[in-house]
Amino acid sequence: MDGRRTDSEGFRSVVARPPVEWNVGAMPKVMVVDDEESLLEAIRYALSREGFQVVTASDGGEAMRDFEAERPDLVVLDLMLPTLNGWDVCRRIRATSQVPILMLTARDAEVDRVVGLEMGADDYVTKPFSLRELVARVRALLRRAGTATDGHRPETAVLEAGGVRLDTERHEVSVRGSEVSLPLKEFELLEILMENRNRVLTRQTLIDRVWGYDYVGDTKTLDVHVKRLRARVEEDRREPKLIVTVRGVGYRFDG
Repeated sequence: MDGRRTDSEGFRSVVARPPVEWNVGAMPKVMVVDDEESLLEAIRYALSREGFQVVTASDGGEAMRDFEAERPDLVVLDLMLPTLNGWDVCRRIRATSQVPILMLTARDAEVDRVVGLEMGADDYVTKPFSLRELVARVRALLRRAGTATDGHRPETAVLEAGGVRLDTERHEVSVRGSEVSLPLKEFELLEILMENRNRVLTRQTLIDRVWGYDYVGDTKTLDVHVKRLRARVEEDRREPKLIVTVRGVGYRFDG
């Protein structure tokens, strides 16, 4: 049993297992506003697993009070809220702040998205959505806003460490000056490890990030991909110096 349940709309929420955070340093703070408890908890769990600080609110009035008190780096905002609707919350936030806003809406009507964007929202996701997509959009908005997602520096299109250079936009990797070709999953795995350089990432975090939160396949898949990746980036794959195994926990990129 994996400690999760699926509600009537298909969202998976946690009922037992708390998030495990191995990263250190101040991560960006995300405020999530939604009146659907199961979805709110699912989003909180997904973002927490990625190391984000998360605060939640279940209605528009609470959201405005929390926004002033917490000063988040990004707001995930449902449009259909009690007390104060999402459009009004968005407009009030924009009156004093340029913090990125990601809208959530159950409606498919183009007019709702257009109105939200015109009021100052930066992006939108239409329900139902995958949690992996939501996390990716949060990261993209923070990257465009220049907000650090590792506690120290803004994300950039090029990551360099330990003789490895990874260009996220061009999907290119070079190792000690020589270009190497990586399949998509190996590229994504290397990108995540390099983004969190010198930090331990749990096996479950890596599986969730690369294969998705709903992945139910063999966890040995991760080990196989790490082995292949080491063969491409390590000087001696039998004695890895870059992709290090932390026994009982996961992996760390040293560089």
